[in-house]
Amino acid sequence: MKYLEEFQDPGLARRLLDSIHSTVTRPWALMEVCGGQTHTIIRHGIDQLLPEQVELIHGPGCPVCVTPLEVIDKALEIASRPDVIFCSFGDMLRVPGTGRDLFGVRGEGGDVRVVYSPLDALRIAQQHPDRQVVFFGIGFETTAPPNAMTVHQARKLGIRNFSLLVSHVRVPPAIDAIMRSPSCRVQAFLAAGHVCSVMGTGEYPPLAEQYRVPIVVTGFEPLDILEGVRRTVLQLERGEHTVDNAYQRAVRPEGNPAALAMLDDVFEVTDRAWRGIGVIPDSGWRLSERYRDFDAEHRFEVSGIDTAEPAACRAGEVLQGLLKPDRCEAFGTVCTPRTPLGATMVSSEGACAAYYLYRRLGAAPARQEATPVV
Repeated sequence: MKYLEEFQDPGLARRLLDSIHSTVTRPWALMEVCGGQTHTIIRHGIDQLLPEQVELIHGPGCPVCVTPLEVIDKALEIASRPDVIFCSFGDMLRVPGTGRDLFGVRGEGGDVRVVYSPLDALRIAQQHPDRQVVFFGIGFETTAPPNAMTVHQARKLGIRNFSLLVSHVRVPPAIDAIMRSPSCRVQAFLAAGHVCSVMGTGEYPPLAEQYRVPIVVTGFEPLDILEGVRRTVLQLERGEHTVDNAYQRAVRPEGNPAALAMLDDVFEVTDRAWRGIGVIPDSGWRLSERYRDFDAEHRFEVSGIDTAEPAACRAGEVLQGLLKPDRCEAFGTVCTPRTPLGATMVSSEGACAAYYLYRRLGAAPARQEATPVV
């Protein structure tokens, strides 16, 4: 209740900004590792309200955007098969693969359906026992538990015509990869609150200590972001490097025990490729041996995939923090939400989509370009 009362204070944003301005004495580079936070920052102009010394670098925090092109092409191949009902969240349908997307497959006669939960796909499998039903399971630690639960239910109920095409990624290994880059300029992180609500904060203190970087867990409202920046800058100015939970209304240190137990049962950690970035060790999940029969890649044995990114697309540089979206030559011209070259323009959490929605008309000059992830 105290938090809600504070958020109704019309002067809170001004005080947070004043505190940040009065605290900063030198340049600092902060990375937010969440596409939802990126959209909040750009939509509300938070980066333009901060002192010039505080730079916000947009990290690879959009799960749709980092889904590898090879996995997208495998999805397109599977969805094209006449015996398959391919189910996905809506934001994946316009993500371009090599030459086409899931909307194109549907236009060619493929049975591609938008669902709002993996359990919807499981129900479709029950209703169509003569068809193979595949759910496209992507995302960070937030969407992994419901996908794991659905596979668990399919096995428990004996629904053999359901499978999961898995492309789940994990945040802490990505932070580790960012900090290992020889040219890394990131000095602190705003950690994604929804990820920590599932996983807890236990994986972050070793990273903060090893790389001597503050990690502040934040939410997604503008005031959440400002408070996260304020706490981060305060640590940087003091020479501290601890994990600070600024999102206590949703995040407990131990995370969600039930969700963690489900993840441990259904998934196992694996190396995972990130689109535009490359392979990051131990940065993803795959179905464990116990549930391997529900793995769509194994069930359909898709092979011989030749991938090719559009030459004009610089989404990989955007995902690595090397390039702000409005500095790309194709931004808003060749590449738009209707004609996307890369996932960062079409995803609801993509950095290019955020800049297109809120910055394409009279965009401010981009600040100094950021650092590569690997």
